[in-house]
Amino acid sequence: MIQIILVLVLAYLLGSIPSGLIVGKVFYKTDIREHGSGNLGGTNTFRTLGVKAGIAVTLADILKGTLAASLPIIFNIDMNPLLAGIFAVVGHTYPIFAGFRGGKAVATSGGVLLFSAPYLFLTVLLFFFISLYVTKYVSLSSMIAGLIAVVYTVVSGFIQDWDIPLMIVVLLLVSFVIYRHRANIKRIIDKTEPKIKWL
Repeated sequence: MIQIILVLVLAYLLGSIPSGLIVGKVFYKTDIREHGSGNLGGTNTFRTLGVKAGIAVTLADILKGTLAASLPIIFNIDMNPLLAGIFAVVGHTYPIFAGFRGGKAVATSGGVLLFSAPYLFLTVLLFFFISLYVTKYVSLSSMIAGLIAVVYTVVSGFIQDWDIPLMIVVLLLVSFVIYRHRANIKRIIDKTEPKIKWL
């Protein structure tokens, strides 16, 4: 039990590493929380600091989820990797190292899926970029990608065996991502949501 608690705490702390804040302050002398949406995720980094910084932060946020999900195997304990991944997502969204003001859970959730269900991750990534190319909205594309993840797990269940833990976690993560984007949804409806210019 102690090992399980330690792994979950470590997963949360990994998720709490504020990639956007670190990249912004170290390399650009900028606190991205004071610019754009004020969010610490990759989208606001792209908008505030540019493509290179945005890619670096997004990859770091994905890696947090992947590494956290791998902790049960690293420490050789009997725990579903998805559980550790959830704690990393919570850490990314409410980071102890950044005043509990973090990102919107998209990249880190993707990192969890990359470890636990790589084909699902690649499918979601493909649809994300297709949607992004068509709509130019990162927020909308993130939510569409999440819904694709739900469809994928359901279809996979009919074709192969049902992975109930994965389905539950995907539903939780997608619901959380959509909840975190509620302000974006309003801006999309009002046609005030910023569009990307680099794709």
